[in-house]
Amino acid sequence: MFSRSMFQPRSGMSFGMAAALLSAVTGVYAQGAAQPQVLKALEAQGLTVVEEFDVGSELRAFAGVAGDQPIAVYVTSDGSAVVGTRLDASGAPMDSATLQELVAKPMSDKTWAALENATWVLDGDADAPRVIYTFSDANCPFCHRFWEAARPWVDSGKVQLRHLFVGVIKADSPAKAAAILEADDPSAALLENEKNFARGGIKPASSISSRAQRILDENQQLMQTMGFRGTPGIVVREGDGLIRKFNGMPRPEQMAEVMGEG
Repeated sequence: MFSRSMFQPRSGMSFGMAAALLSAVTGVYAQGAAQPQVLKALEAQGLTVVEEFDVGSELRAFAGVAGDQPIAVYVTSDGSAVVGTRLDASGAPMDSATLQELVAKPMSDKTWAALENATWVLDGDADAPRVIYTFSDANCPFCHRFWEAARPWVDSGKVQLRHLFVGVIKADSPAKAAAILEADDPSAALLENEKNFARGGIKPASSISSRAQRILDENQQLMQTMGFRGTPGIVVREGDGLIRKFNGMPRPEQMAEVMGEG
């Protein structure tokens, strides 16, 4: 049984980003097997096919990704395809674990590595077990609200925030970010900005170095490829290795989820 759905990619991550993250992890469908023509049509719509997996002799099954969403394609003997979820006789999904193993986990690993390798500013104890990445603008009131709301977890040593600064809110946002990034102690400069936020925050840098501009450009590109169009853009990794994203300031009832206690 199938739960049929129209092929409609989600916008959480660009197709190019998804393909780039997955191409280093696994090959594209079974080597030596002819690619069904219908897959080419779906790829033209943005589907990235990752790998073929076994579901018996009646169907050929392919794990893929649309946006940042794992998706299965089942090709029948006549060459047509069903895109969606295969269900057993009781109505339970059958291939979720396979999609998680072939698509979701490798993508999460690559995404997390991209965040780790970016330039970020630490807020909290570097040994805190819960790591949260947040795309931040020094002028963003919602970033400041998130910083305030996170204090109980950060101050207790349970959580560390890693701020990836961008400069998008106001004209002096890049210069304020540069003041933080170029400070002798960026973490202390971040703290100065947040504690004085109501009075205008940190004094903007008089000029933006090429290094600071490169960091801002790279962080903004990473933010956009991850599907965030504003700040804060928050990324966490759960115990199963999969990432979760929160667009904007989390609702009060979401804070425990973000901080790992939900």
